Amino acid sequence: MLATPSLTALSVTDLNVADPIAQAVGQVQTKALDALVCPVDIEVQGLTKHFGATRIFSDVSFRLARGEAVALVGANGTGKSTLLRSLMGLIPVTQGHVRVLGQDMAAANAAGVRAVRTRIGLVSQKHNLVPRLSVLSNVVQGLLGQYPGPRHWCHSFAPEPSRRAAMSALEKVGLADFALRRADRLSGGQSQRVAIARAIVGQPQILFADEPCASLDPAAGEDVMALFFDLVRQQGVTVVFTSHNIAHALDYGDRVLGLADGGVKLDATAASLSADDLRGLYD
Repeated sequence: MLATPSLTALSVTDLNVADPIAQAVGQVQTKALDALVCPVDIEVQGLTKHFGATRIFSDVSFRLARGEAVALVGANGTGKSTLLRSLMGLIPVTQGHVRVLGQDMAAANAAGVRAVRTRIGLVSQKHNLVPRLSVLSNVVQGLLGQYPGPRHWCHSFAPEPSRRAAMSALEKVGLADFALRRADRLSGGQSQRVAIARAIVGQPQILFADEPCASLDPAAGEDVMALFFDLVRQQGVTVVFTSHNIAHALDYGDRVLGLADGGVKLDATAASLSADDLRGLYD
């Protein structure tokens, strides 16, 4: 809900006053009101997806404000990953509209979709690292969307600014000392940290995470989730993540969207929900 100016704000800003103190107060109040109106990064209207004659979901609608962290939860087969891929423009929708960063993903041409994807990062449950390449090379490849071509296939060929950006991302996930280690010599938790570094190296405005801890043991999963959300909160990134972990949805999501019976059955702030509310989606 958009904030409305208070009577005090109107009385100061609407009058033609010469008092510099009153003018300063009016400027501060105007800036505060502007800050309350957050841009909408993702807008979904009447989204429907079928695979052949099989309906995955229908009439899904929601809006996500900039900096909001949203958990998509629900039982297997309810369409969480399909919805995530639809938001990214990776698969066509059957009906409805998806606007990401102001771009209608269905109406956009290939160049328009690519332009949006350069402002998006993805972390998946399969880390998808190139095993025989170094950690640093894998992170440099996170810039391929912005700079396609062989120079970003390997850190040895990458421009100096790209290598610096990749090293900075590795420092943020605590793996700068592993930069030259081969990716296939990492533990599961380390591999996922590298995947996070690869996702954030291009400074995305939106991050999608599909079951980011599903392949990790509980302790490593907790560490990765805490690290991931510490980074995105610092940078004000909009996050959409899928999870079967009810605690993660409540602890890290500002908002929870629950999928069941071919649609959104729950849309509420995480603070207003309990674990029992989410367990009902799996019954």
